[in-house]
Amino acid sequence: MSQPPSQQPPQGGFGAPQEQPQGTPQPPPPQDLPPAQPPQPPAGAPQPPAGPPQTPPPGAPPAYGYPQTPPGGQPGYGYPQQPGQGPGPYGQQAPGPYGQQPGPYGQEAPGPYGQQAPGPYGQPTQPGYGYPQQQYPGAPVPGGPGSGGGFLKGKTGIVVAAALAVVLAAGAGVWFVVSGSDDDKKPVAGQSTGPADPKAPSESPTVDEGDGSGDGREANDDLNAGRKPGEAKVAWLQKNDIDLPRNGSSVHGPWFTGDLIVKAMYRGVSAYSVADGKQKWTLPLPADVCATPNAPTTDGKIVIGVKDGTTDKANCSLLQMIDLNTGKAGWKKEIKKNGTWDFLSDIGLAISGDTVAVGRTGNSNAYRVSDGKELFGTPEGNCKPYAFAGGPKLIAAVNCRTDDVKNPQQQVQELTPANGKPKWTYQPPRGWEISKVYSVDPLVVRLDHDKKKQWAIAALTDSGKLRSQLSPAKGDTLTADCGSGFAVFGKKLEGCSGIAADANTLYMATKDEGSGSARTNKVIAFDLNTGKPKWEAPAPAGRVLKPLRMEGGELVLYMRPKYDASGAVVTLAATGGKPKTLLQHPTSTGRIENGFFSSKVAYEGGRSFIFSERVSAGNDKEELEQTTLLVFSK
Repeated sequence: MSQPPSQQPPQGGFGAPQEQPQGTPQPPPPQDLPPAQPPQPPAGAPQPPAGPPQTPPPGAPPAYGYPQTPPGGQPGYGYPQQPGQGPGPYGQQAPGPYGQQPGPYGQEAPGPYGQQAPGPYGQPTQPGYGYPQQQYPGAPVPGGPGSGGGFLKGKTGIVVAAALAVVLAAGAGVWFVVSGSDDDKKPVAGQSTGPADPKAPSESPTVDEGDGSGDGREANDDLNAGRKPGEAKVAWLQKNDIDLPRNGSSVHGPWFTGDLIVKAMYRGVSAYSVADGKQKWTLPLPADVCATPNAPTTDGKIVIGVKDGTTDKANCSLLQMIDLNTGKAGWKKEIKKNGTWDFLSDIGLAISGDTVAVGRTGNSNAYRVSDGKELFGTPEGNCKPYAFAGGPKLIAAVNCRTDDVKNPQQQVQELTPANGKPKWTYQPPRGWEISKVYSVDPLVVRLDHDKKKQWAIAALTDSGKLRSQLSPAKGDTLTADCGSGFAVFGKKLEGCSGIAADANTLYMATKDEGSGSARTNKVIAFDLNTGKPKWEAPAPAGRVLKPLRMEGGELVLYMRPKYDASGAVVTLAATGGKPKTLLQHPTSTGRIENGFFSSKVAYEGGRSFIFSERVSAGNDKEELEQTTLLVFSK
């Protein structure tokens, strides 16, 4: 075992402007790791609420799906130790505010693979679900910052806390960590009702073409009446037209292909014209949609997960390919199960090229999107992929066998989509779990240490080397919206919003400060080669900004509405400065725009799309009057 480094953390907060950490962190040395076993799930899951209120008060916590259970509170970490208070030998408890520190970079990884830190932020998991022995580790349970709540209403997932702690490893550079907690609750799947027979796609225009009824406006009210000069127009408005089960339903997507916007909810997938909202096709499904990838193939094909029944015991074990251009269903097959302990109640899907990868705890498969042929399955050996992110690269989160359920060993790999062979492997220190992939190209990942209630954001090179670790200034708390992400036997790595990246820069917003009309935040650009801030841009007074994407070399952001002002799409130059308005949403729809309980925003083709991430159920009239999609254009 390697000896601890002799150097101690410098005084002052790491990441503070006056004292930046020295040197760029290097990846830990490779380790010989022995054989994987499937993690153990927590015993039971909380029941969901009947549904979120339609218009929560300002500051109410948002929800993508059901709210998540808050982990236990914990004092903040991040203030460095005074000289002489550095950590002792690796594996021993360090004195001072940190308490215990993660083990060394070079430490052997002796035990069961796939060990997730027990529960969210150190809460112990319970045995159950038929696992025969205690050594099976806890199932991955996202619950940290960035994994809960919609951006538009109140608290978001905290990704980076106000101050940074540091763990040093011999010959491995500096590993920055940050700590905190969030207030989200874990969701559980809603109960289904009777099945519907699959049918060919059908045309059925079911959109509200802008009369605004059901939103406190008169039925003959024109949403564009009184539109001020320079304001965008309401292209179309859509309301829910589906009779939902008592717990409502999550909305999957949207996906854009050609001139269509496509989304899935409950037991169907539907496409609409981006120009006027006319429904182009709808594809009924026999059971609930239970898993979807972040994006389709470049030619508009997608593979989604559908439950194999309509009871609470149904698994997410069926794959259905759909051509989003036409709405026609392609191949359908059951996921190939890998032994007794391969549980398919939760899966994660990601598409890269013509490959769809299916992940869940301890197991994985991949199929060709075009024809459904299986391309690869769970590999032999100690380390096994369990979750994926797709796009221009296929990135896998990998869990390795260890002998300590509270000290997991994980890896990040880039896989060859056609055969699953790793192109490279990056291994963080023991105890760190791969939580989210914020960007695939450039590759930026979030890692959590549940036991220590710490997390870090790391950028990797194209060859899998540690490029940098984000080091925000003291007092800056970053946010990202990664949806609920809750699953007992699976994890979704992709799909976080509120983040944008180009080749050398990552753009993130800070957590809201202030309250009411004084609520505001700022956007920070991080140099991915150093991890340090390049510039920051404050939002206009009383407004909050959220990065959406890069377009034309500029950062596109959503400026969310408030009680007396509508939202807008704005841009920032790659060098920072003041935001410029790209699409000012009309004042006439400010109340509707601000009334979404749980929303996501997209900007595509000069239009902005605000859509519900979840539709709550109630009586039939209320359920069918909910605004689910609001679209603006120039």
